[in-house]
Amino acid sequence: MLLRRRRIQALDAVERLVALQAQVPRDPYVALWTRVEGFRAEALSNAMEERRVVRMTLLRGTLHTVTARDALALRSLIQPAIEKVALRSSPLRTLVRAGMDLDEGVGFMKTLLQESPKTRAELVQAIAERWPDVDADSLGYAMYVIPTVQTTPRGLWNRSGASRFTTVEAWLGRPVDERGDLLAFIRRYLAAFGPATVADAQYWSGLTRLGVAFERMRPSLRTYVDENGRELFDLPNARRPNADTPAPVRFLPEYDNVVIGHKDRTRIVGPGTARWTEVGWGIVLVGGFTSARWILERERDAATLRIEPFRRLTRSKRAEVADEGDRLAAFLMDGAGSRDVRIAATT
Repeated sequence: MLLRRRRIQALDAVERLVALQAQVPRDPYVALWTRVEGFRAEALSNAMEERRVVRMTLLRGTLHTVTARDALALRSLIQPAIEKVALRSSPLRTLVRAGMDLDEGVGFMKTLLQESPKTRAELVQAIAERWPDVDADSLGYAMYVIPTVQTTPRGLWNRSGASRFTTVEAWLGRPVDERGDLLAFIRRYLAAFGPATVADAQYWSGLTRLGVAFERMRPSLRTYVDENGRELFDLPNARRPNADTPAPVRFLPEYDNVVIGHKDRTRIVGPGTARWTEVGWGIVLVGGFTSARWILERERDAATLRIEPFRRLTRSKRAEVADEGDRLAAFLMDGAGSRDVRIAATT
């Protein structure tokens, strides 16, 4: 949805992308603004407040915004990847080797989280009281293997709150579905990010050994070979634009699915653009490739959208970047206060 904005409901867009990166609360809003025609932040924020959308640990063991329906359907599929991320923590491994019953610790935390939402610090304090001789902070990392959601008001538009968690079942009234459909999950990935290699799908999801699943699906998929000899898979009727299709300027949030959708980031990340990974900066696509980074600097009722190109832009492209940047600043400011767009000279 980056070649042209789509007239689509916000929650449909979230599901089309499977889930939206949400380590930064603002990021899902920017991700939808740049893809959905006429997107209003309240469409996502209200759905989150009504528990039709949640923030939860999901792909690669990182925080995502996902519909409640997908929270229930997908969490069990991603559980192995989440456990791998959480349990490879060396302090946690040390506790297990020392004899800590991890299942008991996880069960204790799950009971507390079901009772009421809690911050990680509150869990650690409860662990310390329950097991005075255990490294409570290290054991606290095990909370991430529990299917949880991050509760509101955290994540709501222009609101904030402590990072509190409760179980999926307590928040949504139903436990996660243990019968996840892996093949349907892969099809949804390909619908959003294909053509892609098996390695791409594994990188995006955090899961391993997906080759077996792709082989099962091979008769129902189309395959290609890229310029490096790698086999790519895609849905047979997927739209694949021609290479010369114009790609308009697009502003992406600090973390965006399209950048993490493939192991081979050269499909979108141009050479010499490593600086975009700096905390707090989003990225700007020009011609379909990362070409600049952006940050919004606010002061009272005024804001400046600062843009730093990675490469020299033509006069017309700089004007296009400035126009799109002004629209983004207006969105982020809710149309209130003065705003300015400043594009730095290319170094």
